[in-house]
Amino acid sequence: MENSAKAIIFEIRAGVGGDEAALFASDLFRMYSRYAQRKDWGISIISQNKTESGGLKEIIFEVKGNGAFGDFQHEAGVHRVQRIPKTEKSGRIHTSTATVAVLPKLDQAALNLNPRDISIETTKASGPGGQYVNKRMNAVRATYLPTGLTVFCQEERNLQSNKEKAIELLTSRILEERRKASISAIEGQRREQIGDADRGEKIRTYNFPQDRVTDHRINKKWHGMEIILDGKIDKMIKQLKEGLE
Repeated sequence: MENSAKAIIFEIRAGVGGDEAALFASDLFRMYSRYAQRKDWGISIISQNKTESGGLKEIIFEVKGNGAFGDFQHEAGVHRVQRIPKTEKSGRIHTSTATVAVLPKLDQAALNLNPRDISIETTKASGPGGQYVNKRMNAVRATYLPTGLTVFCQEERNLQSNKEKAIELLTSRILEERRKASISAIEGQRREQIGDADRGEKIRTYNFPQDRVTDHRINKKWHGMEIILDGKIDKMIKQLKEGLE
């Protein structure tokens, strides 16, 4: 089912580390978006929650292009960063995390969803500090009634566009829930013993003092942090494919 997806949905969220984690989440978004731009893939933000320091508590965006899922599927998991924050006067290295999810985007027909099972609510779009972005009822909250799964979209000024994006995001989330349920049923006790590698265990460390990125799954290291965070990750993606597929 994933191979039939024409686009993917990225979800990046700040983890442990407060403002530094949010800044790291912003760095990851920049890295992935720059890579996608170099591939001439389309990028569209679905939802984002910014911090006053310029970081991202959360960002959800779509990447559309041939080969996007194949290149990005191994990015899902916990990413760890080790660096000295700009506000750290003693020079102490801090460790923070961000989580990444990569979901293939499929339409309702592909999942055989009943439209009656989806509830759509409209509300006002809000921004940082609770201030309204506008006074129109343009934001959309979509809920999958059988499970209570809910998503929210407010990035577009047009109500219909927000509705379409909300349904697309909800569909991808439902697919991810079904995938995890299927894996759980198949692996049973083994899954409980090794944990959920998609979410709960770090897959990569970005060490700024040593100018090094390490992928713990294939035990590979790359140097040149500035280049990597600028989206020049072709070599990394190639070696991940060779090592994990």
